[in-house]
Amino acid sequence: MSTETEKQEMLIVTGMSGAGRSTVANALEDLGWYVVDNLPPQMLRPLVELVGRAGTSLPKIAAVVDIRGRDFFGDFQELVQALRSGTQVRVIFLEARDDVLVRRFEAVRRPHPLQGEGTILDGISAERTRLAVVRESCDIVIDTSDLNIHQLATTITERFAAENAAGLHLTVMSFGFKYGLPTDVDMVADARFLPNPFWVPELRPHTGLDPEVSEYVLGQEGAREFINAYAAAVGPVLAGYQRENKRHATIAIGCTGGKHRSVAMARELAGLLQEFPGVAVSLKHRDLGRE
Repeated sequence: MSTETEKQEMLIVTGMSGAGRSTVANALEDLGWYVVDNLPPQMLRPLVELVGRAGTSLPKIAAVVDIRGRDFFGDFQELVQALRSGTQVRVIFLEARDDVLVRRFEAVRRPHPLQGEGTILDGISAERTRLAVVRESCDIVIDTSDLNIHQLATTITERFAAENAAGLHLTVMSFGFKYGLPTDVDMVADARFLPNPFWVPELRPHTGLDPEVSEYVLGQEGAREFINAYAAAVGPVLAGYQRENKRHATIAIGCTGGKHRSVAMARELAGLLQEFPGVAVSLKHRDLGRE
């Protein structure tokens, strides 16, 4: 195996049907893992070799391996041991109590993959028997019985996110009300309570990116008080987003045309919010440049 492949990390996600494999897969994908669902264990080695050709562009691979693999589980442990000779491999097993799994299958009105002509509980029992050896050899076991999907996703994020990775990617956007409210935003603030630089002849040709306009806007009565208070008010919201595993959010600040006040205020707010822990801030000016 190449040196680049040796640097790769593989996470194998397996466990009981209904215990949350799809939620874990989605959470890992949000963290930047390359996720492959419903992979037969015998395809693990070819997957590592195939992705290894992509080099360091795909350093983290997550494969969801479940009971749908059927008879392949007989070779599972042997294959994992072989993979570990050239790749950093961890196996995570998702567990849940029988009564919880029954309720989950009943809620979605789907049969257990192993129940056949029997009951959901029959299928769960058969699956536990088939996966017993796999469970004993796993590196990480997570019992999801008392976790909802958001709590499970948060558990995965906290365990597998890089130490310096942001928990929330926040976009601060300026816009002009006359062009319509932006779609898909979480919070909207209005900067039209401030005097409009458009009516100052020497400032009209410039934008909120220019120092003279920014100083004019932020020097107005109430401007800094508003932006400081707004940042303080948003802080608990951003912390709550992270607890609920919301990975992306957008705050929009508008003025009439999206050229002066909103641009200056959005820049100032972005700078303040950049200091919040676990938040990566990007700045976007939707209507800057429009006539």
